[in-house]
Amino acid sequence: MIHPEPSWDHHVPLPKLGPLYSRLLVALVSLICFINSYDGDFVFDDSEAILNNKDLNPDTPLSNIWKNDFWGSNLSSNSSHKSYRPLTVLTFRLNYLLAGGLYPVGFHVLNIGLHCVISALMIDVFATLIGGLACDGTAKRLGHVPKASLLAALFFAAHPVHTESVAGIVGRADLLCALFFQLSFLSYCRAFQDGDKSDKFSVSWIVVSLLLCAVAMLCKEQGITVLGVNGVFDILVICNLDIYELTHKLLVRRKTADVGVWISRGLIIRLALLLFCGSLLLYARWRIMGTGPPAFTEVDNPASFAENVFLRIVNYNYYYSLNAWLLLCPWWLCFDWSMGCVPLIKSAGDWRIVWLLLLWACLIGLIKQALCSPDSSKRRTLTFGLVLLVIPFLPASNLFFRVGFVIAERVLYLSTAGYCLVLAYAGAHCCCRWRKHKKLLQAAMLALLGMNVVRCAHRSQQWTSEQSLFTSALSVCPLNAKVHYNVGKNLADHGNQSAAIKYYREAVRLHPKYVHAMNNLGNILKEKNELQEAEELLSTAVHIQPDFAAAWMNLGIVQNSLKKFDKAEQSYWNAIKFRKKYPDCYYNLGRLYAELDRHVDALNAWRNATMLKSDHSLAWNNMVILLDNTGNLAQAELIGKEALKILPKDHTIMFSLANVLGKQQKYKESEGFFLNALKINPNAASCHGNLAVLYHRWGKLDLAKKHYELSLKLDPKAPGTNENYNMLKRKLEQRQRTAG
Repeated sequence: MIHPEPSWDHHVPLPKLGPLYSRLLVALVSLICFINSYDGDFVFDDSEAILNNKDLNPDTPLSNIWKNDFWGSNLSSNSSHKSYRPLTVLTFRLNYLLAGGLYPVGFHVLNIGLHCVISALMIDVFATLIGGLACDGTAKRLGHVPKASLLAALFFAAHPVHTESVAGIVGRADLLCALFFQLSFLSYCRAFQDGDKSDKFSVSWIVVSLLLCAVAMLCKEQGITVLGVNGVFDILVICNLDIYELTHKLLVRRKTADVGVWISRGLIIRLALLLFCGSLLLYARWRIMGTGPPAFTEVDNPASFAENVFLRIVNYNYYYSLNAWLLLCPWWLCFDWSMGCVPLIKSAGDWRIVWLLLLWACLIGLIKQALCSPDSSKRRTLTFGLVLLVIPFLPASNLFFRVGFVIAERVLYLSTAGYCLVLAYAGAHCCCRWRKHKKLLQAAMLALLGMNVVRCAHRSQQWTSEQSLFTSALSVCPLNAKVHYNVGKNLADHGNQSAAIKYYREAVRLHPKYVHAMNNLGNILKEKNELQEAEELLSTAVHIQPDFAAAWMNLGIVQNSLKKFDKAEQSYWNAIKFRKKYPDCYYNLGRLYAELDRHVDALNAWRNATMLKSDHSLAWNNMVILLDNTGNLAQAELIGKEALKILPKDHTIMFSLANVLGKQQKYKESEGFFLNALKINPNAASCHGNLAVLYHRWGKLDLAKKHYELSLKLDPKAPGTNENYNMLKRKLEQRQRTAG
């Protein structure tokens, strides 16, 4: 059976290309849009999902990927995000292995490549949705590509809302999910080798489709929604169900007997398979998640904590309208939409309710056209446009469970396909209806496509560094405390602490309970010796969030500097109480004990730090120094050598151990550690100075003179070095006089 191309397809202002050239064109446009992100850094969420995720390290057992969430936390942990995407993490690990480390170029190149492939495959998806399962009399699938599907694929390839998914490496989850979503749908279509005869289908291809759905879900949870798309496609295309006619017969003519014409045995079997697979996947996902949803806070999704059901519904719908606006006008993009970026609607008098009404007016209009149009091709195109728009978005809609965001551009990746299909139809319909202005309409569509390409390129450039990404959000979401926090953090990380203070203060002003901003601001003030304000901020942070271990530790450091030793000790122990494995806190606790001359307690604290983190250089070094200062040279030597087995290239430990050995008159061994330390850090004035002292004691006066001079050259004000050097010069002069 041959399905002709839609009557409006030839009005699309594009040349009719073959399948290969169409795919190449779409892939090329995709590449042009995002190619400038290939050399970007790891930004924003990449830090947690990639840089700090131990599951990417080849030394970590591969089995951990299947036990941990997307961010590397154990799924059973209360702090886990519960996002289970092991196959995505596996691709990150593969990038790590191929590059030999965490180099972002490989990660970005793969993301760009995936988007090119997905965009090219969209031609097949759109062609199937628009034209049905076109086949000839021998049941061979036709290879033509309607121009409308090419136009829709071009719009999809160049939609700026994709930037976060493509230029942000964590968007890999959305890309992989979309790829296997497409493959699952196309495999489902392959099950009908005889075109659209509903009773004849290949069980094997149905099973392949279901397996690909499971794979998509293991890349991102959204993948399960392909089952809904497959089911609707089966009903509307394979079984050729006319919803308008069916509704008319049931409600107007009341002919219930005719319903059986559309409901075939094959359809019931396939829908049962889809339902069974979906239920099984959801059950498995629920068990993996620990039979409990993740715990989100009001900051993550304020609408879900609204006072009553009415306000929740209103705000959810307002969020939907904002998502729709991002699809229609993707110039207002932001990396994060939480923390006041979208203020809640709190009364029926809020003018923003107009956007809700406008959204539903448009949706109802589209639904009416999709159901009631006499043109079957139009009905099918608009219906599947709405299906692709809505069904993949359902997991992010708050309808079934609370989500941890207000708006997330990444979740629109698949929904964009539905929007682009409707947009392509609208363009073709306008060209068909206003043929006299076809050239003008053609220019308008090309201009829209061109603007989107430019916007994609510009936005992907912003995603290449955290500085440009965060600052770009200031004009979009000036009320977002997290935006100001991230700008401040980026400035602080690059050493501009004075500028960072301004943004941290603004973050705290916008969100007075923003404990992370308080903690970071307190740290900067601590380093600037503004200890009183730092103590106030950190005390407020732990009062708001009593289990904030990092803030407790930083408060302890400040209190230690203020000589409030008892309070500092209690703060450190509070930090350890809320984070059992906290080596840095044990290290700082050891420093407190050392200052109080509680040497045994200090050594125990530092030993705990090294047990929790074997490469904690500062803790090892402090143990050696403390034992050296208290005259326990033999124990100091043992600790130093133990540390160097773990940290064989740590020049600070070599330096401390060399001092210990020198005091024991083990000059040769001490010399070796000094020289090794200088190989690693040749500009260490103190190391040259102490090596000179060693040679001085050892009687190698010429070498002592050489290293004293090197030390003074590097640091003319080095304490004690001038005096020792003068002593050496007098000794050398005396030796010369004696020799004379």
